Amino acid sequence: MKKRTFIKTLSLGLGMGTVAGFPASAARLAPPKKLLPKRLQPGDRVGLISPSAATADRMEFTYAREAMEALGLSVKEGKYLSSRRGHLAGSDAERAEDLNEMFGDKRIKAVVCIRGGSGAARILPLIDYELIRKNPKPILGYSDITALHNAIHAQTGLVTFHGPNGSGSWNPFNANQFRSVFFGKENRLTYRNEVEETEDLVVKKNRIRTIYPGKASGDLVGGNLTVLTALAGSPYLPDFKNKLLFLEDIGEEPYRIDRMMSTLMLMGVLKEIKGFVFGQCTDCDPSGGYGNLTIDQILDDYLLPLRIPAYRGAMIGHVPKQFLLPFGAKVTLDADAGTLETDEAIFQ
Repeated sequence: MKKRTFIKTLSLGLGMGTVAGFPASAARLAPPKKLLPKRLQPGDRVGLISPSAATADRMEFTYAREAMEALGLSVKEGKYLSSRRGHLAGSDAERAEDLNEMFGDKRIKAVVCIRGGSGAARILPLIDYELIRKNPKPILGYSDITALHNAIHAQTGLVTFHGPNGSGSWNPFNANQFRSVFFGKENRLTYRNEVEETEDLVVKKNRIRTIYPGKASGDLVGGNLTVLTALAGSPYLPDFKNKLLFLEDIGEEPYRIDRMMSTLMLMGVLKEIKGFVFGQCTDCDPSGGYGNLTIDQILDDYLLPLRIPAYRGAMIGHVPKQFLLPFGAKVTLDADAGTLETDEAIFQ
Protein backbone atom coordinates (compact mmCIF):
# COMPACT_ATOMS: atom_id res chain seq x y z
CA MET A 1 0.00 0.00 0.00
CA LYS A 2 1.40 3.40 -0.97
CA LYS A 3 2.06 5.87 1.84
CA ARG A 4 -0.57 8.42 0.77
CA THR A 5 -3.25 5.71 0.31
CA PHE A 6 -2.55 4.34 3.78
CA ILE A 7 -2.79 7.75 5.40
CA LYS A 8 -6.14 8.46 3.70
CA THR A 9 -7.51 5.13 4.92
CA LEU A 10 -6.16 5.72 8.41
CA SER A 11 -7.80 9.14 8.61
CA LEU A 12 -11.18 7.62 7.78
CA GLY A 13 -10.66 4.92 10.42
CA LEU A 14 -9.69 7.38 13.11
CA GLY A 15 -12.79 9.43 12.36
CA MET A 16 -14.92 6.43 13.33
CA GLY A 17 -13.50 6.40 16.87
CA THR A 18 -14.07 3.26 18.92
CA VAL A 19 -16.35 1.79 16.23
CA ALA A 20 -13.24 1.02 14.21
CA GLY A 21 -11.47 -0.42 17.24
CA PHE A 22 -9.48 2.65 18.21
CA PRO A 23 -9.78 3.98 21.77
CA ALA A 24 -10.65 7.60 22.43
CA SER A 25 -7.79 10.00 21.72
CA ALA A 26 -5.69 11.45 24.48
CA ALA A 27 -6.59 14.94 25.59
CA ARG A 28 -4.66 17.89 24.23
CA LEU A 29 -2.58 19.18 27.12
CA ALA A 30 -0.83 22.43 27.83
CA PRO A 31 2.77 22.13 26.62
CA PRO A 32 4.49 19.91 29.19
CA LYS A 33 7.75 20.79 30.87
CA LYS A 34 10.77 19.54 28.96
CA LEU A 35 11.90 16.09 30.11
CA LEU A 36 15.45 14.86 29.50
CA PRO A 37 16.45 11.20 29.15
CA LYS A 38 19.53 9.71 30.76
CA ARG A 39 22.73 9.40 28.75
CA LEU A 40 23.68 5.94 27.50
CA GLN A 41 26.81 4.12 28.61
CA PRO A 42 28.71 1.43 26.70
CA GLY A 43 27.39 -1.95 27.79
CA ASP A 44 23.84 -0.68 28.40
CA ARG A 45 20.90 -2.73 27.21
CA VAL A 46 18.59 -1.31 24.56
CA GLY A 47 15.16 -2.48 23.43
CA LEU A 48 14.53 -3.23 19.76
CA ILE A 49 10.91 -2.75 18.65
CA SER A 50 8.92 -2.48 15.41
CA PRO A 51 6.08 0.03 15.91
CA SER A 52 5.34 0.53 12.21
CA ALA A 53 5.55 -1.75 9.19
CA ALA A 54 6.48 -5.42 9.17
CA THR A 55 9.96 -6.55 8.17
CA ALA A 56 9.88 -9.20 5.45
CA ASP A 57 13.56 -10.17 5.50
CA ARG A 58 14.45 -11.88 8.78
CA MET A 59 18.08 -10.89 8.32
CA GLU A 60 17.03 -7.30 9.08
CA PHE A 61 16.55 -8.35 12.71
CA THR A 62 20.07 -9.79 12.72
CA TYR A 63 21.52 -6.64 11.15
CA ALA A 64 19.85 -4.42 13.74
CA ARG A 65 21.00 -6.54 16.67
CA GLU A 66 24.55 -6.79 15.37
CA ALA A 67 24.71 -3.04 14.71
CA MET A 68 23.71 -2.26 18.31
CA GLU A 69 26.19 -4.79 19.62
CA ALA A 70 28.94 -3.32 17.42
CA LEU A 71 28.16 0.04 19.02
CA GLY A 72 28.89 -1.54 22.41
CA LEU A 73 25.34 -2.24 23.56
CA SER A 74 23.37 -5.36 24.42
CA VAL A 75 19.91 -5.95 22.96
CA LYS A 76 16.51 -7.10 24.15
CA GLU A 77 14.07 -7.81 21.33
CA GLY A 78 10.44 -6.87 21.73
CA LYS A 79 8.05 -9.76 22.25
CA TYR A 80 6.27 -8.94 19.00
CA LEU A 81 9.27 -7.69 17.02
CA SER A 82 8.80 -10.22 14.21
CA SER A 83 4.98 -10.34 14.28
CA ARG A 84 2.93 -9.48 11.23
CA ARG A 85 -0.63 -8.37 10.52
CA GLY A 86 -1.01 -7.32 6.91
CA HIS A 87 1.59 -4.66 6.23
CA LEU A 88 1.99 -4.00 9.97
CA ALA A 89 4.44 -5.51 12.45
CA GLY A 90 1.67 -7.10 14.47
CA SER A 91 -1.62 -5.76 15.79
CA ASP A 92 -1.87 -2.23 17.17
CA ALA A 93 -2.10 -3.63 20.70
CA GLU A 94 1.01 -5.79 20.20
CA ARG A 95 3.14 -2.99 18.81
CA ALA A 96 2.04 -0.60 21.56
CA GLU A 97 2.68 -3.26 24.20
CA ASP A 98 6.28 -3.68 23.03
CA LEU A 99 6.88 0.07 23.27
CA ASN A 100 5.23 0.37 26.68
CA GLU A 101 7.12 -2.63 28.07
CA MET A 102 10.48 -1.24 26.93
CA PHE A 103 9.79 2.04 28.74
CA GLY A 104 8.60 0.18 31.83
CA ASP A 105 11.61 -2.17 31.97
CA LYS A 106 14.23 -0.58 34.25
CA ARG A 107 16.97 -2.67 32.63
CA ILE A 108 16.35 -1.06 29.23
CA LYS A 109 18.21 2.24 28.83
CA ALA A 110 17.03 3.21 25.32
CA VAL A 111 14.46 2.15 22.73
CA VAL A 112 15.47 1.63 19.08
CA CYS A 113 12.88 1.32 16.31
CA ILE A 114 13.91 -1.22 13.71
CA ARG A 115 12.23 0.52 10.75
CA GLY A 116 9.59 2.99 9.59
CA GLY A 117 7.10 2.41 6.80
CA SER A 118 3.59 3.15 8.06
CA GLY A 119 1.38 2.36 11.02
CA ALA A 120 2.95 4.13 14.00
CA ALA A 121 0.08 6.65 14.16
CA ARG A 122 -2.36 3.80 14.81
CA ILE A 123 -0.80 3.04 18.20
CA LEU A 124 -0.62 6.60 19.54
CA PRO A 125 -3.84 6.26 21.63
CA LEU A 126 -2.47 3.02 23.13
CA ILE A 127 0.82 4.43 24.41
CA ASP A 128 1.17 4.79 28.18
CA TYR A 129 2.43 8.37 28.32
CA GLU A 130 2.42 8.48 32.11
CA LEU A 131 4.73 5.45 32.11
CA ILE A 132 7.08 7.28 29.75
CA ARG A 133 7.05 10.37 31.98
CA LYS A 134 8.11 8.23 34.92
CA ASN A 135 10.81 6.40 32.94
CA PRO A 136 12.40 8.89 30.52
CA LYS A 137 14.84 7.25 28.14
CA PRO A 138 16.01 7.86 24.56
CA ILE A 139 13.94 6.53 21.67
CA LEU A 140 15.57 6.48 18.22
CA GLY A 141 14.17 6.27 14.68
CA TYR A 142 12.94 8.32 11.73
CA SER A 143 10.47 8.37 8.83
CA ASP A 144 7.18 6.90 10.14
CA ILE A 145 8.67 7.12 13.65
CA THR A 146 7.92 10.85 13.26
CA ALA A 147 4.50 9.97 14.71
CA LEU A 148 6.12 8.69 17.91
CA HIS A 149 8.53 11.62 18.25
CA ASN A 150 5.74 14.16 17.99
CA ALA A 151 3.24 12.31 20.17
CA ILE A 152 5.69 11.46 22.95
CA HIS A 153 7.09 14.98 23.04
CA ALA A 154 3.64 16.58 22.90
CA GLN A 155 2.27 14.39 25.70
CA THR A 156 5.33 14.12 27.97
CA GLY A 157 7.92 16.76 27.01
CA LEU A 158 10.55 14.04 26.51
CA VAL A 159 13.50 14.82 24.23
CA THR A 160 13.67 11.99 21.68
CA PHE A 161 16.13 11.28 18.85
CA HIS A 162 15.46 11.52 15.12
CA GLY A 163 18.04 9.41 13.33
CA PRO A 164 18.89 6.02 11.83
CA ASN A 165 16.55 3.09 12.42
CA GLY A 166 17.97 -0.12 13.84
CA SER A 167 18.10 -1.92 10.49
CA GLY A 168 19.25 1.17 8.58
CA SER A 169 22.69 2.18 7.43
CA TRP A 170 25.35 2.12 10.15
CA ASN A 171 28.19 3.51 8.09
CA PRO A 172 31.07 5.27 9.88
CA PHE A 173 29.32 8.66 9.73
CA ASN A 174 26.17 7.37 11.44
CA ALA A 175 28.05 5.18 13.91
CA ASN A 176 30.35 8.05 14.94
CA GLN A 177 27.36 10.34 15.41
CA PHE A 178 25.65 7.75 17.59
CA ARG A 179 28.73 7.48 19.81
CA SER A 180 29.15 11.26 19.93
CA VAL A 181 25.50 11.91 20.84
CA PHE A 182 24.90 9.07 23.28
CA PHE A 183 28.35 8.31 24.72
CA GLY A 184 30.10 11.66 24.34
CA LYS A 185 30.65 14.22 27.06
CA GLU A 186 30.26 17.36 24.92
CA ASN A 187 27.54 19.73 26.09
CA ARG A 188 27.13 21.25 22.64
CA LEU A 189 26.65 19.36 19.39
CA THR A 190 27.05 20.92 15.96
CA TYR A 191 25.37 19.46 12.88
CA ARG A 192 27.09 20.48 9.65
CA ASN A 193 26.88 18.69 6.32
CA GLU A 194 29.82 16.46 5.50
CA VAL A 195 31.70 17.76 2.46
CA GLU A 196 32.84 15.03 0.10
CA GLU A 197 35.69 16.07 -2.16
CA THR A 198 35.69 14.83 -5.75
CA GLU A 199 37.71 15.60 -8.87
CA ASP A 200 35.17 18.28 -9.79
CA LEU A 201 36.30 21.87 -9.26
CA VAL A 202 33.02 22.63 -7.49
CA VAL A 203 31.61 20.77 -4.48
CA LYS A 204 28.16 19.57 -5.53
CA LYS A 205 27.13 16.94 -3.00
CA ASN A 206 25.63 17.88 0.37
CA ARG A 207 25.44 21.56 -0.51
CA ILE A 208 22.93 23.71 1.36
CA ARG A 209 20.83 26.54 -0.08
CA THR A 210 19.98 29.50 2.11
CA ILE A 211 16.29 30.35 1.66
CA TYR A 212 16.33 33.32 4.03
CA PRO A 213 19.44 34.42 5.96
CA GLY A 214 19.96 34.76 9.67
CA LYS A 215 20.04 32.83 12.93
CA ALA A 216 17.22 31.63 15.18
CA SER A 217 17.00 29.61 18.38
CA GLY A 218 14.20 27.41 19.62
CA ASP A 219 13.17 23.84 20.37
CA LEU A 220 13.66 21.55 17.36
CA VAL A 221 10.56 19.67 16.15
CA GLY A 222 9.32 18.13 12.90
CA GLY A 223 10.26 15.00 10.96
CA ASN A 224 8.71 13.40 7.91
CA LEU A 225 6.38 15.88 6.22
CA THR A 226 3.75 13.33 5.17
CA VAL A 227 3.53 11.74 8.61
CA LEU A 228 3.57 15.10 10.38
CA THR A 229 0.68 16.56 8.39
CA ALA A 230 -1.34 13.35 8.85
CA LEU A 231 -1.42 14.15 12.59
CA ALA A 232 -3.18 17.48 11.96
CA GLY A 233 -6.02 18.16 14.38
CA SER A 234 -4.88 15.50 16.85
CA PRO A 235 -3.45 15.93 20.37
CA TYR A 236 -0.25 14.28 19.16
CA LEU A 237 1.43 17.37 17.72
CA PRO A 238 3.52 19.69 19.90
CA ASP A 239 2.97 23.41 20.24
CA PHE A 240 4.87 25.03 17.35
CA LYS A 241 5.12 28.52 18.82
CA ASN A 242 8.73 29.79 18.67
CA LYS A 243 9.99 26.39 17.51
CA LEU A 244 12.48 25.45 14.80
CA LEU A 245 10.83 23.15 12.24
CA PHE A 246 12.79 20.49 10.33
CA LEU A 247 11.24 18.42 7.53
CA GLU A 248 12.15 15.68 5.07
CA ASP A 249 10.31 13.26 2.78
CA ILE A 250 10.60 10.51 0.20
CA GLY A 251 8.68 9.46 -2.90
CA GLU A 252 6.41 12.52 -2.98
CA GLU A 253 5.95 14.53 -6.17
CA PRO A 254 6.32 18.31 -5.85
CA TYR A 255 2.57 18.97 -6.07
CA ARG A 256 2.05 16.80 -2.99
CA ILE A 257 4.87 18.58 -1.14
CA ASP A 258 3.06 21.81 -2.02
CA ARG A 259 -0.24 20.44 -0.70
CA MET A 260 1.34 19.41 2.60
CA MET A 261 3.15 22.73 3.01
CA SER A 262 -0.18 24.44 2.47
CA THR A 263 -1.62 22.22 5.22
CA LEU A 264 1.06 23.47 7.61
CA MET A 265 0.26 27.04 6.56
CA LEU A 266 -3.50 26.57 7.10
CA MET A 267 -2.84 24.94 10.48
CA GLY A 268 -1.01 28.09 11.52
CA VAL A 269 2.26 26.23 12.01
CA LEU A 270 4.37 28.31 9.64
CA LYS A 271 3.44 31.66 11.17
CA GLU A 272 4.41 30.39 14.64
CA ILE A 273 7.88 28.96 13.97
CA LYS A 274 11.12 30.97 14.33
CA GLY A 275 13.27 29.00 11.87
CA PHE A 276 13.08 26.26 9.26
CA VAL A 277 15.32 23.60 7.75
CA PHE A 278 14.42 21.19 4.98
CA GLY A 279 16.56 18.09 4.67
CA GLN A 280 16.40 15.78 1.69
CA CYS A 281 13.40 15.02 -0.51
CA THR A 282 14.52 11.68 -1.91
CA ASP A 283 12.86 10.51 -5.16
CA CYS A 284 10.60 13.57 -5.24
CA ASP A 285 10.80 14.08 -8.99
CA PRO A 286 7.72 15.20 -10.98
CA SER A 287 6.06 12.80 -13.42
CA GLY A 288 4.42 14.43 -16.43
CA GLY A 289 1.42 16.73 -16.34
CA TYR A 290 1.26 20.33 -17.54
CA GLY A 291 4.29 21.40 -15.61
CA ASN A 292 5.42 21.46 -12.03
CA LEU A 293 6.63 23.80 -9.40
CA THR A 294 10.09 22.84 -8.22
CA ILE A 295 10.78 22.06 -4.56
CA ASP A 296 12.81 25.28 -4.42
CA GLN A 297 9.87 27.32 -5.73
CA ILE A 298 7.49 25.68 -3.25
CA LEU A 299 9.73 26.40 -0.28
CA ASP A 300 10.29 29.96 -1.44
CA ASP A 301 6.52 30.52 -1.78
CA TYR A 302 5.81 29.47 1.80
CA LEU A 303 8.93 30.63 3.60
CA LEU A 304 10.14 33.88 2.07
CA PRO A 305 7.04 35.82 3.20
CA LEU A 306 7.77 34.71 6.78
CA ARG A 307 11.20 36.37 6.79
CA ILE A 308 12.59 33.76 9.19
CA PRO A 309 16.00 32.03 8.91
CA ALA A 310 15.56 29.02 6.63
CA TYR A 311 17.70 26.70 4.53
CA ARG A 312 17.44 23.38 2.71
CA GLY A 313 19.83 20.52 1.95
CA ALA A 314 20.66 19.32 5.47
CA MET A 315 21.63 15.67 5.90
CA ILE A 316 18.20 14.77 7.26
CA GLY A 317 15.95 12.13 5.75
CA HIS A 318 16.06 9.00 3.65
CA VAL A 319 19.76 9.18 2.88
CA PRO A 320 22.59 6.81 3.89
CA LYS A 321 24.35 9.43 6.04
CA GLN A 322 21.98 11.36 8.27
CA PHE A 323 22.03 13.60 11.31
CA LEU A 324 20.98 12.16 14.66
CA LEU A 325 18.96 15.08 16.02
CA PRO A 326 17.64 15.69 19.54
CA PHE A 327 13.90 16.20 18.94
CA GLY A 328 12.56 18.84 21.35
CA ALA A 329 15.95 20.19 22.45
CA LYS A 330 16.83 23.88 22.19
CA VAL A 331 18.96 24.48 19.10
CA THR A 332 20.37 27.45 17.18
CA LEU A 333 19.91 27.40 13.41
CA ASP A 334 22.31 29.33 11.17
CA ALA A 335 20.75 29.57 7.72
CA ASP A 336 23.86 31.11 6.14
CA ALA A 337 26.29 28.47 7.41
CA GLY A 338 23.75 25.64 7.16
CA THR A 339 24.26 24.45 10.73
CA LEU A 340 22.28 23.38 13.76
CA GLU A 341 23.87 23.63 17.21
CA THR A 342 22.45 22.51 20.53
CA ASP A 343 22.13 25.26 23.13
CA GLU A 344 21.51 23.19 26.24
CA ALA A 345 22.01 19.76 27.76
CA ILE A 346 20.06 16.99 26.04
CA PHE A 347 20.53 14.45 28.85
CA GLN A 348 19.98 14.49 32.61
